[in-house]
Amino acid sequence: MTTKILIIGACGQIGTELTTKLRSIYGNDNVIASDIRKLNSDIVNNGIFEVVNALDYNQIEHLIEKYQITDVYLMAALLSATAEKNPAFAWDLNMNSLFHVLNLAKAGKIKKIFWPSSIAVFGPTTPRNNTPQYTIMEPSTVYGISKQTGERWCEYYHNQYGVDVRSIRYPGLISWTTEPGGGTTDYAVDIYHKALENGTFECFLSEDTKLPMMYMDDAIRATVEIMQANADDVKIRSSYNLSGISFTPAEIANEIKKHIPDFTISYKPDFRQKIADSWPASIDDSSARKDWGWRHEFEMDSMTKVMLENLRK
Repeated sequence: MTTKILIIGACGQIGTELTTKLRSIYGNDNVIASDIRKLNSDIVNNGIFEVVNALDYNQIEHLIEKYQITDVYLMAALLSATAEKNPAFAWDLNMNSLFHVLNLAKAGKIKKIFWPSSIAVFGPTTPRNNTPQYTIMEPSTVYGISKQTGERWCEYYHNQYGVDVRSIRYPGLISWTTEPGGGTTDYAVDIYHKALENGTFECFLSEDTKLPMMYMDDAIRATVEIMQANADDVKIRSSYNLSGISFTPAEIANEIKKHIPDFTISYKPDFRQKIADSWPASIDDSSARKDWGWRHEFEMDSMTKVMLENLRK
């Protein structure tokens, strides 16, 4: 049976690159991109695109039937900093969109679901260093609360109804192709833009705030790999810890200075500092490495080189 993929939230930070990657693997005709609005972008122009509201069960069901979809990647979400400004809508979008696809899978209309979780599921009481797969999870943000609740529902639907749902807890993601999207870790994207544009950057986190990060290519590869893994190898049906690199704003600034010696950084922590302080500094992802062979490739130096090279173009 041909794999037919629907990506909901294809125009977002992760969705954009995920759509491109999946089209290169499965072919343009087998990967249907969708989002709440139609933008003039490569994702829209280079393949099949549909406007869909992730909160509308009937719209999603219609697309699944129209294109005989087997796999759904639900990438639509309101991210951490943005969600704090609109908690009720964040809860509605992050939770009900998940229920829609879980229920469609329960009804036998979807074979496989990918749903992203986040390090936001952890909280101030979680061990901060080398955060284990199984640990205290008391998230302090709307985004984190919705992601932790979503993990429980994914596990429940798998255990109760046999739904093949797969998930990873993304750390902060860094990419040159899309603008920052309202997340607490987005300083690590913006810093590269500002370094090239005006040689200086004001960071909304303190210089020693260490957070788990990952170059986008690694995150996309992890997403594809967990979806291609044998079902028996995916032993965790809540969400897998995923780790790449951990660094502070000061450390990434020093790495950038190797390429742009005159670059300067200043620090003006805002409300996002409290969010960052509740998250891990580093992640233990040994379960993902053991179960389905996860390995990250990019370190801070190789990521910085690629980021600056591509943004200069």
